[in-house]
Parts: sequence; structure tokens; C-alpha cells
Amino acid sequence: MEEIKGLRKYELPPLPYKIDALEPYISKDIVDVHYNGHHKGYVNTANTLIDRLNGIINEEVKSYDIHGVLRNLTFNINGDKLHTLYWKDMAPEGKGGDKPGGKLGDLIEQQYGSYEKFKKIFTEAANSNPGTGWAVLTYDKENSNLNVMTVENHFMNHLAEMPIVLILDEFEHAYYLQYKNKRADYVGAWWNIVNWDEANKKLDGLLE
Repeated sequence: MEEIKGLRKYELPPLPYKIDALEPYISKDIVDVHYNGHHKGYVNTANTLIDRLNGIINEEVKSYDIHGVLRNLTFNINGDKLHTLYWKDMAPEGKGGDKPGGKLGDLIEQQYGSYEKFKKIFTEAANSNPGTGWAVLTYDKENSNLNVMTVENHFMNHLAEMPIVLILDEFEHAYYLQYKNKRADYVGAWWNIVNWDEANKKLDGLLE
């Protein structure tokens, strides 16, 4: 097998369900634009930047702004990885929603008092995000805390060593075609398709 030299490129991961599977809560048109437009765009731009960075590494590119290249690369790689988590954290009606069970459900009950209190805090955090970004639930191995946080844009401002267990996209492209400027309605609808099995699977992997 020929050795691949340089930084490797990214590939757009497949959707884990059909493009209309999240209706009526998230329309087929939104998923189409979101996945085939925005998510694919982050992957393509990341790969263009990797080409440029490989050129810099190999001294084929002589003039460059390394800070700009790396910042743009960070933005687009995060755009890819965050969206990949987002798609997996939702499931068609009947397979998603309801309440979390397993170790995640137990930990939520223990730390937040009840699922309803957790849902209220997560929803408030999501609706308080001042601009484009994400609402996330992270897990801290140090003290077993489930932390509700927000992420600005695609720049990860949550703390290191806190993997994401659950994520909600709050960029306008995630909801505007269907919900217009009513982001709170989108957040409310999202709870009906949360993939708690996937969130539990991620938590179980962190507890091993």
C-alpha cells in the first residue's frame, strides 16, 4: 500500500436516515439545504485548506498567513464534526424523543433533579445563545458532571477534555426555512426527535 504523504482530507459522512425522516419537526427541504449545502460546504472548504497547508508544509507555497489558514481550517473542520454529531443525535419520530433511559437518564435525574428540570435548563441555554452556534451537553470525567454549555459559531469554547454527549444546531440554516425567526419553536420541536440511544451510547463509551 502506497504511503499517503501530507495531511489527509475529510469525507462527507452519510446521513443516518432518509432525507425526509425527521418530518414534521425538521422538513426535508431544511435537511437537504443543511446537509447537501452547508455541511458539504464545510467539508469541501476544509479540504481546500488542507491542500494549501500541505503546500505550505512542502514549501510549495511561499506566501501565506498561517493564522488565517489554521483559523479557517478550524472553523470548517469543526463545522464538519459538529454537524456529524448533530445528525446522529436525532432520530425519526417513534425512534427519538421521549425521555432518556440508561446511565444517561440516571445521571440526569441525579444531577438535575428530574428530566423536566434538565430539559428546561438545556432549552433556556439554547434560547439564550446570542448568535449562531450550538447548545451542547458535555461530560467531565473528572467529577462525572453533565455540563450544559453553548458554543459560539464553530469555535469550540467549551472546556478541554469534555466530550459532547448531545448537541443542538442553532445556526439559522438549521431552522429558518421552516420556523422563520422563531428559534424557540424549532428548539421545542427538536425534543421530539432527540436520539437518546445515541447519547447513551456516547456516555457509555466515556464511562468505560
